[in-house]
Amino acid sequence: MSRRPPIPRDPQDKPIIWTVSISRLFDLFRDIMVEYDASADIEPIHLGFEEAAQVLRERLQTERCDAVIAAGSNGAYLKNRLPIPVVIAKASGFDVMQALARARKVSRQIAIVTYQETMPELAEFKATFGFQVEQRTYVTEEDAKSQISELKAMGIQAIVGAGLITDLAEEAGMTGIFMYSAGSIRQAFDDAIEISRLTRLEASKGRQQPVGELRARHSINDLRGDSMQMQEVRQSIMLYARSPATVLLQGETGTGKELAAQAIHKESARARQAFVAVNCGAIAESLLESELFGYEEGAFTGSRRGGHAGLFEAAHRGSLFLDEIGEMPLNLQTRLLRVLEEREVVRVGGIRPIPVDVRIISATHCDLEQKVREGRFRADLFYRLAVLRLHLPSLRERPDDLVSLAQWSLKQACAAIGTRAHPNAQNELAHCHFILKQYAWPGNVRELRNVIERLALHLSAAPLQAITPGFLIKLLPELQSAFTTSLDKLGTTSNTGSSIETDKSSGDSDRTLDRDLDSDLDYLMRKFNNNREDIARHLGISRTTLWRRLNNKKSLTEKKQ
Repeated sequence: MSRRPPIPRDPQDKPIIWTVSISRLFDLFRDIMVEYDASADIEPIHLGFEEAAQVLRERLQTERCDAVIAAGSNGAYLKNRLPIPVVIAKASGFDVMQALARARKVSRQIAIVTYQETMPELAEFKATFGFQVEQRTYVTEEDAKSQISELKAMGIQAIVGAGLITDLAEEAGMTGIFMYSAGSIRQAFDDAIEISRLTRLEASKGRQQPVGELRARHSINDLRGDSMQMQEVRQSIMLYARSPATVLLQGETGTGKELAAQAIHKESARARQAFVAVNCGAIAESLLESELFGYEEGAFTGSRRGGHAGLFEAAHRGSLFLDEIGEMPLNLQTRLLRVLEEREVVRVGGIRPIPVDVRIISATHCDLEQKVREGRFRADLFYRLAVLRLHLPSLRERPDDLVSLAQWSLKQACAAIGTRAHPNAQNELAHCHFILKQYAWPGNVRELRNVIERLALHLSAAPLQAITPGFLIKLLPELQSAFTTSLDKLGTTSNTGSSIETDKSSGDSDRTLDRDLDSDLDYLMRKFNNNREDIARHLGISRTTLWRRLNNKKSLTEKKQ
């Protein structure tokens, strides 16, 4: 069992790791990296050799990366051509034995091709298992192709090796046996995270971390969801990142407005500069002015000697994110407007203007246009802040993303507490979709993530616990009323026979729930051999409610016929 990676105390200290591969190792990297979401920001890059070295060197001029993970000849090539640590993923002895055992099932004529060095310990393995294995090494891709051709001419039918070797073997009509296991790749991730931590610790010795060393932690990949709405959001972010204009983000609480703000910053030309965030509704009015604009020495009682730079100065050449901009007092709105127009700030108690180059990204969950009409928000400031506008959809607007977000959140939550859900947990969670979709999720993705964290904690205490509708309803009481209400509404609709036809506003959701429950009831009747008591217990409802639902389903089926 592999050890769990250390989880940083501060999310801002998560290392940035790139995995670089061109073969089937790419898929293995991508599958395992989700287990480390809580420990590192990992990006898979599908490149190799000189092309990879060139692209990575160019990116390192404007981006930060703490370590690269690669394997075989590709890893050796990059190791001497990049200015950052390159961790080489290595197959363990157990991996090699397993791969040779699989090859032995294909043919008695097998070979293993490794990069640069042979494996002396293989002689003992051959003697133990009593069959011959041809060993070859390679240095370049052309050398590897030559070795494969010679082995084929010798009658070899199965070849064990890394991704490049197995791909070449299959191109030559032989069987390629991939020798890397998930355990070896996890070890490489663990090593990369530890090396990143030590490297950054060493680099920080002897220097004080400046207050202004603020950066965006999230990228566009953190805005998850495959729905059309989220695809449009990501497209807009990429477009807006190319402009220096102000952006106004609008959406309900928990929809990811700050994630979007950070993504815009990271995709922009200001990505290497500071990203400074402030919640305008969380700071008292008397303090917000000095926080934003700074103050001079003696500006007020208790002011710091020498004065204090404000957030505008801290964000110079970068981005300033003003969250809950609708909560900003009117008198500060006037000062903010002047800064936007003049591109300079005057500290509290001062007279000297200080030039600043800052991109403003603001966000709100309220209707700013309504506030403008009511005189509670300056119209000229609103138009100045809303040059570009982006709406972040609620979970209710993108129900197709709900299950995938819940599954991703479960992986994240389990990784954060150093545990893993049982193998079928993701499928079981998906099977509870009809319950998850009936809840309104007023807190949106943030609320969903918090709910799934609760689920992960209980699963860690009972690893074999199945995720059933009944278990979810018992564990998450916020789902209980929504599910019961939906069942009651369906019962009323079926009895009257008119609601679905006449009420178009609720008809679509009713019919969707109807299909979902019908499909699951059919499945559960087969699974539990028509035992209604077991089905009711599984769903977490009474037998009477189940009986009513089955009768309604039967009535609807007869009417359709």
